[in-house]
Amino acid sequence: MTKAIPKIGSRKKVRIGLRRNARFSLRKSARRITKGVIHVQASFNNTIITVTDPQGRVVFWSSAGTCGFKSSRKASPYAGQRTAVDAIRTVGLQRAEVMVKGAGSGRDAALRAIAKSGVRLSCIRDVTPMPHNGCRPPKKDVCKRIKPLSREINDSRIK
Repeated sequence: MTKAIPKIGSRKKVRIGLRRNARFSLRKSARRITKGVIHVQASFNNTIITVTDPQGRVVFWSSAGTCGFKSSRKASPYAGQRTAVDAIRTVGLQRAEVMVKGAGSGRDAALRAIAKSGVRLSCIRDVTPMPHNGCRPPKKDVCKRIKPLSREINDSRIK
């Protein structure tokens, strides 16, 4: 007798569901510390916040992607704010230093969220790397010309 060919489509759906659940269960519960350092890395595409203890060991990290934002929404100031609140609440900080790196739009929003959260800040440092005339920067985006919408616009100009 011949064996029945298994349906591949149904098997994939089951595996995807398992993988998705396994990913969220892999995350450990964060250590709770009272004093630490909050590192804010704000790029143009994402905001990543890392909480470390005073010795520099990572206790917890959070990014706009792990908070549920996708694609261009990760670059928004609101995503930076939500990321900061998520990181601080999980760890339970009371006193902290803040080190900010980058010039993304989530930078100021994350700082505001940290200040409003009730954590006592001892200092805020800007550690954005600045070149001493190093690499050549990327060329600027070229603006696209605005094309006429229809022929009627062109015809009215000619007359």
